[in-house]
Amino acid sequence: MSISAELQVGELLKEIQLEPVSRLDLIKYAGASGDFNPIHTIDDEAKKAGLPGIIAHGMWTMGNLAKLFTEYYEDGFIQDYSIRFKGMVFLNDVVTLKATVKEKQDQTLRFTVQAVNQQGNDVLKGEVVFHQY
Repeated sequence: MSISAELQVGELLKEIQLEPVSRLDLIKYAGASGDFNPIHTIDDEAKKAGLPGIIAHGMWTMGNLAKLFTEYYEDGFIQDYSIRFKGMVFLNDVVTLKATVKEKQDQTLRFTVQAVNQQGNDVLKGEVVFHQY
């Protein structure tokens, strides 16, 4: 069954809860992305910048949102992706990824997406346009 036939406006994709954020996750992401800003990996540098501790790269959180669509990649692809950062993600935070069908038109589905921390606070909100083949 296709994603378009399977989902109706207002329906949610299966939520994904990530493992607690680890220093190793952020070190690996720094290497993969080329973003070596020390506020993401070195405690003292984060504190010098006025943070309580190291924070995850915003793009690390954004990239993880694509996991919501993994089971549908045989049906289509993410055509557009836009987000706003709403809060910081710290070490050991548990982030939950969510997507809701906002609109359906022909082969295109528009989703509202969000990432929330263990306190239920939004750390990221946005929109994904998924185009079905």
